[in-house]
Amino acid sequence: MRANPLGFALACAGAIAIVACCSPGRKSGPATGKETTFTLVALGELRGQIEPCGCTTDPLGDLARTAKLVAEARGRGPVVVVDSGSLLYTQAVVPAHMKAQEELKADLLARVYKDDLQVAALGLGPNDLASGPGNVRLPRQVANLPAGGPVAVAAPGLVAVGNETIGVLGVTDPALLPGLGATDPVAAARAAVTDLRGRGAARIVAVATMDRKAAVSLAREVPGIDIMVVGLGLQAPAPDAVRARAEQVGDTWMVFPTDRGQVVSKFEITLRPGGGPLVDAIGPAAADDRRAELAARIATLDEALARFAQDPSADPTFVDQQQRERAALAAEQAALADQPLRIPAAGSYFQLAQVRIAKALACDTDVVAEKQAYARAAGQANVEAAKAVPVKPVPPGTATFVGVDECANCHTEAVEFWKRTRHAGAWETLEQVDKQFDYDCTSCHVTGWDQPGGATMAANAPLRDVQCETCHGPGSLHVDAADDATARRTIVRSPAPELCAGQCHTKDHSDTFDYTAYLRDIVGPGHGAARRQAIGDGPTGRQLRAAGLEKAGKAIGAGCPK
Repeated sequence: MRANPLGFALACAGAIAIVACCSPGRKSGPATGKETTFTLVALGELRGQIEPCGCTTDPLGDLARTAKLVAEARGRGPVVVVDSGSLLYTQAVVPAHMKAQEELKADLLARVYKDDLQVAALGLGPNDLASGPGNVRLPRQVANLPAGGPVAVAAPGLVAVGNETIGVLGVTDPALLPGLGATDPVAAARAAVTDLRGRGAARIVAVATMDRKAAVSLAREVPGIDIMVVGLGLQAPAPDAVRARAEQVGDTWMVFPTDRGQVVSKFEITLRPGGGPLVDAIGPAAADDRRAELAARIATLDEALARFAQDPSADPTFVDQQQRERAALAAEQAALADQPLRIPAAGSYFQLAQVRIAKALACDTDVVAEKQAYARAAGQANVEAAKAVPVKPVPPGTATFVGVDECANCHTEAVEFWKRTRHAGAWETLEQVDKQFDYDCTSCHVTGWDQPGGATMAANAPLRDVQCETCHGPGSLHVDAADDATARRTIVRSPAPELCAGQCHTKDHSDTFDYTAYLRDIVGPGHGAARRQAIGDGPTGRQLRAAGLEKAGKAIGAGCPK
């Protein structure tokens, strides 16, 4: 097993290996009369995620699975890994209470990127600068940043792939790097392309962090870039919005990574003698994804056109445009059905697969072990740091939290019912994966998180699990009221429906959540029996989640913890 990465500090010099191996005068294009095939893995916008929280039915994004994917590709031939940046931190500004956890995680990410992924070009984004420009850990491909500045910069360079070389460069929008002396990215990219071509680069891959409009402009204004990987920051597409095919701008093909490593763009590239632009050969896997994408877009257009047909005020010019777009999509759909694999007779080409980093993929077991060590160390660091933070005081005359055992003194039947719900096992689900002291997880698995008298990272034992007071509010005044009817009514009998969706059952953490269905699981005999009868029969939360798990598949990849 590798050395434990926790506490690891990486020297910047030489952290990313760039191979300069060719004579300066060689023109672009393969040097031999043979084909050269290699894999390009495009990443970006990881934002500190080493694995998904696991709460959804189909969790995506996992460092151990990505590392295994790259290792398996290297077993088949040359691989070049690039990343557009915003790798290290969950947020551009890390809250003080999360600092220990975030720094340990950033160390782990840097170690895996250097040694396992062997990243050839790593860009720079806002989420890399949370601990300052001097702590980005790995040299960054940012041609429009000055060398010798506060950020360790790697010069545009050449990467060997078989008998050929690939040029790599990177640029970032200067507005994202205030105070670092960033210059015009277009001018820097032009100079880098000229230099790399002059040094013999067969093809050029660029990483960029900027918005879509700026990236498209860059591709148009800088000829010679074959593939561009663009980190869009908060505008990064959700997994279901990732396009099956790369976007073409002139002779440049562009991909836009999802946030948190949920989908990896994997190019299989074949270089042939001669120049000319790269051609998208599509391939069966991408064709399947593209057909689904086309069907969805055609269905949307059909719905819109049907509405326009019933609307006398519809603009004929716009309707004609929509009809022409539909015809073009239908033509592409038909062509894909006849010939999904389109390898050209001559010239270089690629096939792109948008790989969902899902639970069925295998894991690198060493990275799994490192993640587990991180979880334990981060938890201990979080608890120790939290001990020094004063507990929020309870204002005089207001209620505080008393815990479920106090509730059971009067509401025995309701508490017994609660013990059979998923809420009663919330803390245990975190303990099973060593995430009970993880700031990204703990708050939804305890009661009264960060409220006066509620659970904190350092003190939560009586308030573990999603107890009564999560929905009904702090109960001390209710408990102490005795015969005071007014004080007893300080408890909330029926919480607002938006409490659940706004607090914990968000889309990112509870993808099958439906308020009425989930309510059927937590009300019943002794605990809202009348409410249960009023909402009637129908699907329950457990059933929705079971159906979601069935759809996503229950298989866990080899080497991955369950």
